[in-house]
Amino acid sequence: MRYDLVSFDLDGTLVDTAAEIAEAACRALEEHGIARRPVPEIVGFIGHGTRELILRLLGRVFEEQPGLAASVPVDRVQQSMDHHYALTTGTTAAPYPGAVAALRRLGAAGVKVACVTNKEARHAHRVLEVTGLAGFFALTIGGDTLPHKKPDARVLRYVVQVLGGELSRSAHVGDSAIDVQAARNAGVAAWAVPYGYNGGAPITAADPDRVFPGLLDVADFALGVTPRA
Repeated sequence: MRYDLVSFDLDGTLVDTAAEIAEAACRALEEHGIARRPVPEIVGFIGHGTRELILRLLGRVFEEQPGLAASVPVDRVQQSMDHHYALTTGTTAAPYPGAVAALRRLGAAGVKVACVTNKEARHAHRVLEVTGLAGFFALTIGGDTLPHKKPDARVLRYVVQVLGGELSRSAHVGDSAIDVQAARNAGVAAWAVPYGYNGGAPITAADPDRVFPGLLDVADFALGVTPRA
């Protein structure tokens, strides 16, 4: 079967952005007198957007230091995160192996390609521009583009509707349980890659329809190409 539309998550699927997200979060905490947190802890909160990341991170901080809850303004920390991430976005981000070739192959074959992320749209566009991926997408959806975000079924259904696809011939590729659930909710194929940021859990635990070793394998399968030996 050949697929006509493939949407991709951004962080942890197409681009490795963990370091720059963690750096922005640490700077935001430091600005409010909170010590930097371990990078693996911060990476475990990636996937819901930067505002949710800060909420979860502060939740962990307040569990350990309850006295800070009354003195640290959550909204101000979120504003600091937005400011610092605007500065770090694209500074260390790098496409995963095969990303450019896979997107180019899909586009050349006439497959509609979208980027669907829970990262705020302004940051998502910046990452795509800096990494040279922006031109491959017919549509980019950020976590604040619509009134709802992944895993809400309406997000990927909107993508299919706007790009003129069919649910039965569409797939979504991600690195986390959020992406798998988003695809399932929308009624499109749920595909995954085994690297990325799934809170430390193997992506197989989310039971995607398929797990591909890399992005070139995704492109081959979408185009109905016989798997490489």
